[in-house]
Amino acid sequence: MYSRRIVPVQWCVLTIWVFLSASVQAAEDPKPTPENTITIQLAEPVKPQTFARPLKFFLVDVIDRSGSAQPMLIFRPRGGIFLDRTPAQITRTALETCLKAANMLAPDRESADFLLTIYLFNFGLSDSSGMDFFGKVEFAATLKNPKTAKSQQIPAAGTSIAGIAVRKKNIQKNVQDDIERAFTDALRNLLRGVKLRDAVAALDVPADGRGGAPTQAPAPTPTAPPVSEKPSATRINHAVGN
Repeated sequence: MYSRRIVPVQWCVLTIWVFLSASVQAAEDPKPTPENTITIQLAEPVKPQTFARPLKFFLVDVIDRSGSAQPMLIFRPRGGIFLDRTPAQITRTALETCLKAANMLAPDRESADFLLTIYLFNFGLSDSSGMDFFGKVEFAATLKNPKTAKSQQIPAAGTSIAGIAVRKKNIQKNVQDDIERAFTDALRNLLRGVKLRDAVAALDVPADGRGGAPTQAPAPTPTAPPVSEKPSATRINHAVGN
C-alpha cells in the first residue's frame, strides 16, 4: 500500500518540475522582433587590391562552420539581439558587392579566373569582461583555380571593441556598430591582404596555359657582332598589385 501511494506523488512532482523547467527555458529563450533585430551592412564597399592582370572572382558558397544552433541570435540578455539575416547571407551579399564595385565579380563559374568558397567560424560577439562588447568576424576563404583545380586557403579576421551601455537601444546600436567594424576589417583583411596576393600569384595561369613564373627568352647569337658593341642586359619589370 505504501509503494502504491508514493508512485502518484513522484509522477506529480516530476510533472511540476518539467512544467517549471519549460517555463524557465521559454522565459530565457528570446524571440526575434522588429524591435530587437539589427541590420549589418557596410558603410561603403571595401576596394580590393589590383593584380598584374584583370581578374574575375566567382563566389561559390558561404558555409557557416560556427556550430551555433541560433546563428542569428548574437546577444541573449535583455530580450536578445538578432540579425535580420544569417551571417552567411550577410557575408555573401557584402563580398559580392565589394567585388562588383571593382568590376571583379564574375557572373558565373565559367567566366571566372578564380573560385571563392568562404567558411565562417565566427560572426558576432566574442567573450568580454562585461564592460565592453568585443565584435569578432573570422572566416577562411578557399581560392581555387578552375583550370588547374589547385587551391589555397586564406584566413581572414576582424575585431572591434565597443563600450557597454545601459539602455536597450544604446546596447543594440553599440553591438551593431561593433560588428560592422569587425566585419569591414575582416573583408579588408581578405581583399587587400598579402595572403590573397600571394595565393593569386601562386595559382594564376598565364594566357598560354603554362604555369610557373615567366622566364626570359634567350637572345639570338649574332653572327658577326661589331667589336665596338657590347651586348646589353635585358631587364624584366614585374608589375606587382597593390
